[in-house]
Amino acid sequence: MVLGPLILASAFVWTVALSQQQPCDYSQGSWIIDHSIPSFYPLYDDFKDCPFIGQGFDCLINGRPDKDYLKYTWKPSTCNLPRFDGGKFLERYKGKKILFVGDSISNNMWQSLTCLLHIAIPNSNYTLTPQTKELTEFSFPEYEASIMWLKNGFLVDLVHDKEKGRILRLDTISTGDHWQGYDVLIFNTYHWWTHTGKTQTWDYFQVGNELIKEMDHLEAFKIGLTTWAKWVDSNIDSSKTRVLFQGIAASHVDGKGCLRQIKPDQGSMPAYPGVDIVKSIISKMEKHVELLDITLLTQLRRDGHPSIYTGRGNSYVDCSHWCLAGVPDTWNQMLYATLLEK
Repeated sequence: MVLGPLILASAFVWTVALSQQQPCDYSQGSWIIDHSIPSFYPLYDDFKDCPFIGQGFDCLINGRPDKDYLKYTWKPSTCNLPRFDGGKFLERYKGKKILFVGDSISNNMWQSLTCLLHIAIPNSNYTLTPQTKELTEFSFPEYEASIMWLKNGFLVDLVHDKEKGRILRLDTISTGDHWQGYDVLIFNTYHWWTHTGKTQTWDYFQVGNELIKEMDHLEAFKIGLTTWAKWVDSNIDSSKTRVLFQGIAASHVDGKGCLRQIKPDQGSMPAYPGVDIVKSIISKMEKHVELLDITLLTQLRRDGHPSIYTGRGNSYVDCSHWCLAGVPDTWNQMLYATLLEK
């Protein structure tokens, strides 16, 4: 039997279409202004829609005069990022528990998610309760759903010794039992590892029985993240718990900084320190961990930081954290797409 030209052409198109059905890469793209009327962005108003935003993140309340930073939306290069649907999210995760574990950048993302969910069902009751000094829970009793944040900047152990001071133990995790029993775990660590001088929160590294006064901080980060990966591989049941890594959000503490920046940057960006380490370690894990690769989209947003609008006076400039509403809402759109759409 001889196939005609039309059938052959159709078969070719069908084959090409199948070959092009690749998972969407949300990490590559550009920021564009949302020109729809009415605009869909921001996804919520700050204090009016979300009265529990932390003071340091609520840039409008703290006096930021420009508002264009709220209107940008992330457009992936090869696909579209689904719009966040808080009602659908809560229906899917009814009776579930989600835990963010990480530093204040993790807190930034957690607060964004609580705002996005609250605005979706503004008349529903919610509770916001500190469970311990380090753990805060946001819950919707109607949905029996909890979204929690556990402060833990390194994931590995930071211990205090009376004689030697603060020791960052790169190869031990003694608090992992606090990460058990959740339906979704979203881990984050990076920024604390880059601190030096007065902002450094340790005096020594420790590996095994060896105390180390000085070590390349990225090498220490690699050892610590490998310890975390081994913990996940040994302790997480992938049939019960989804694990994600938040990725590295770029800070802009370089010479240009973020002061008086009102527009996103455009174009390509240089490789960001630590990203290759994260990708390499996750790729070698036995358990499946999904990476929310937020580095490029944050590199392009110098304008998205609180800058001097933190409520702490004009002498304090924050080019590490992010305004809410703002860039972290896009991280949660990526989270939504990963958990519900993929």
